[in-house]
Amino acid sequence: MTSSSNELEANDDQQADDGWRPFLRRNQRYISAIGTLLIIALFGAAIFHLTAEVQYDDVTSALADTRWTSIAAAILFTALSFFALTFYDVGALDYIKRKLPYADVALTAACAYAVGNTAGFGPLSGGAIRYRSYSRLGLEPEDIARIIAFVTLAFGLGLATVGCLSLLTVAEYVAPLTGLEPFWLRAIAIVVLAGLLMVLVVARNGHEFSLGRLTLRLPDSKVSSRQFLVTALDLGASATVLYVLLPAGAIGWPAFLAIYCVAVGLGVLSHVPAGLGVFETVIVATLGRAADVDTILGALVLYRLIYHVLPLLIAIIVIIGMEVRQFAGHPAASSLRRVGGRLTPLLLATLALVLALMLVLSSVTPTPHENLAFLQNYVSLPIIEGAHFLASLLGLVLVIVARGLALRLDGAWWASIVIALAALMLSLLKAVAVGEAAMLAFFLGGLLVSRRLFVRPASLFGQALTLPWLTALGVICFGAFVVLLFVYRDVEYSHELWWQFEFSAEAPRGLRALLGVTIGASAVAIWSLMRPATTAIEPASEDEMERAIAIVDSQDMSDANLVRMGDKSIMFSSDDRAFIMYGQRARSWIALFDPVGPPDAWPDLIWQFIETARANGCRAVFYQVSPLGLAYYADAGLRAFRLGELALVDLTRFELKGGKWANLRQQVSRGQREGLEFSVVEPSDVPGILPELAAISDAWLAHHSAREKGFSLGAFDPEYLASQPVAILKCQGRIVAFANVLVTGTREEASVDLMRFSPDAPKGSMDFLFVQLMEHLKAQGYRHFNLGMAPLSGMSSRQIAPAWDRAGNAFFEHGERFYNFKGLRAFKSKFHPRWQARYLVASGGLNPILALMDATFLIGGGLKGVITK
Repeated sequence: MTSSSNELEANDDQQADDGWRPFLRRNQRYISAIGTLLIIALFGAAIFHLTAEVQYDDVTSALADTRWTSIAAAILFTALSFFALTFYDVGALDYIKRKLPYADVALTAACAYAVGNTAGFGPLSGGAIRYRSYSRLGLEPEDIARIIAFVTLAFGLGLATVGCLSLLTVAEYVAPLTGLEPFWLRAIAIVVLAGLLMVLVVARNGHEFSLGRLTLRLPDSKVSSRQFLVTALDLGASATVLYVLLPAGAIGWPAFLAIYCVAVGLGVLSHVPAGLGVFETVIVATLGRAADVDTILGALVLYRLIYHVLPLLIAIIVIIGMEVRQFAGHPAASSLRRVGGRLTPLLLATLALVLALMLVLSSVTPTPHENLAFLQNYVSLPIIEGAHFLASLLGLVLVIVARGLALRLDGAWWASIVIALAALMLSLLKAVAVGEAAMLAFFLGGLLVSRRLFVRPASLFGQALTLPWLTALGVICFGAFVVLLFVYRDVEYSHELWWQFEFSAEAPRGLRALLGVTIGASAVAIWSLMRPATTAIEPASEDEMERAIAIVDSQDMSDANLVRMGDKSIMFSSDDRAFIMYGQRARSWIALFDPVGPPDAWPDLIWQFIETARANGCRAVFYQVSPLGLAYYADAGLRAFRLGELALVDLTRFELKGGKWANLRQQVSRGQREGLEFSVVEPSDVPGILPELAAISDAWLAHHSAREKGFSLGAFDPEYLASQPVAILKCQGRIVAFANVLVTGTREEASVDLMRFSPDAPKGSMDFLFVQLMEHLKAQGYRHFNLGMAPLSGMSSRQIAPAWDRAGNAFFEHGERFYNFKGLRAFKSKFHPRWQARYLVASGGLNPILALMDATFLIGGGLKGVITK
């Protein structure tokens, strides 16, 4: 009975495990978004409770009473903090042993922190800024990933160290604010510091640090100490920005530094964009006993404006200033302007989000009495009511437009111009809000100066907001709701409020505005989430194939001839000069290689493919792309992950002379002694040898227990083989090996696809075939021979490398039972090629892993094809 019960419980556990874990994996993004909104709601409720005795007028009075000297000091310390922040990137570049001009690094870092601090979510984060900028400066994706990892780890460790050290010295002052005894605060700090010290001692000479399956290589003592000083300066300066805005004598600076570190850490861990609400709650909860809450709230508002919004405005001014002056002739300025051009859309998109928040919040806060009295003399009540309501809706629309600005849509630019002009006029009509109007005018100026950057002719309304953007929209709505409750906490709610229209009736106006924003946001969310079901894509038609082959013949990439297989769909650029060939597996649209055609046609085609995939509810993936297009993919918000290396032989220098070619010379001599004969069969003559080739192919598949592949590899298809030349080897008059040759009209490059031989072919036949083929192609005037990609080759095993690279290297070293990784690399290395990286490009999170799985199944023809080779 007991055994049966245990088995039943085990089965129940297994069923539960099979049920909820896949559910969590499938819906991880949605659960994360809902969790973020729940966190902001909880902290909103907490701060509403903590400010129960505070009136809105008290906060505005506290803001008005802030001394200009305090504001000037806050601006000064903001500048000092951002100066320190640039050295995170400088240290990261030094750690990975890469050098870039400080001006470029400083501009990138400052923009990354200006955007990340203000918006702080995926598309508008420091990582996105760094990918766009550093890819333009020539860094490889692995290097950019290491920079981001270094910066993140350095800040996290520095934050923990500075916070704990400050707690040790001021625990008595912090204890009453937190409700914990000084002993326990110090004990927590000592435990954390001991752990950090242990890690640093182990890694003092750059040694690896292992914790279970996790292996890290931390910086050595010199780098660690330097980064600690950078973090200490950054945190000290940024904490002082808020400290000088607080009432004098409310708390000592060391104690405040400890509280500030805790607030920043919780804000980061909450994953709420910019830590909005979380940071404020911690500060109010801990300092509320030491100072008036109204003055703390006023200081927090100014802190957000000075430390978050002001650097964003300055970054836009600097970049737009370079655009206006156009001093690209100066060597130092040219790279700055090139980088700035890639960052401007993201900066303006972030500013659009700030303005959206401003418009929504201003709609739920009362108009100053003197402004309202002035308006009452010149503007009728219906105009004020309408302006108030429409301004809030414009704030909602501006969130949608912000995403279009980040994507550089021309429609988003025009919409932003119209919205900013309308909001500017409405801000004056509804409240004579001069500051609000000035911000909108600044936004307009930035848009006008940067017009040339927004040239993508995509439909703005065809863009469905992704989850990060919907989360940001939800945070804005929650924030407006909390502010409304705070401002009108003494107003008794009744149904009559909805229909109350008077000049002095501020609460009803705020309620109606919030209702409009909430309904609009809900409609946008439903419209974005109710995406079309994944639709099956059709292979290319005959007409599309002819157009694509014409493009292939006129460009340099020989592998583009794989389009001749006819098993892929084709998407053409608007001018028909380039195309993308792609396939679908599950929810992945997988493009093979870079776009085929002139590089100047790539950017718009890449965007077109990404948007079409998203419109069909799928992720866009690019498989086996070259370094040439990485900047374009970074501009589209995608990230690159190394797949392996492509082997390219320079045929202009190819000759079997010298010691390094001795082994191949021996193979050629041996093949000649054994009677091997090489020839190239032209496409018109291939049908006559197809029966012999088919017999060799069938024997090869049977001998290797393999099956035909697809997508990135050709299959034995008579029409496909007859479309290009075929290299053959004969022994005693019988064909024993063959390889179809992929060529283009430019003769820049040639490659092979199918390479098959009979089980009884002489040993070394394929070496002989390749050498003879290269010599033949060299005589024909071809300049390079593409030996294909060696999967997982060239992936770094260093512990500073991204986890993707280290996992790939481990599989390369120990995965021979699944695939002959090392053998394939060794075979290609015989020909002494130049190795060039190839990448998988997809969005972040789990998407690269899912995309690689989908690409593997697409190539292998499903799970069975992968398992059975």
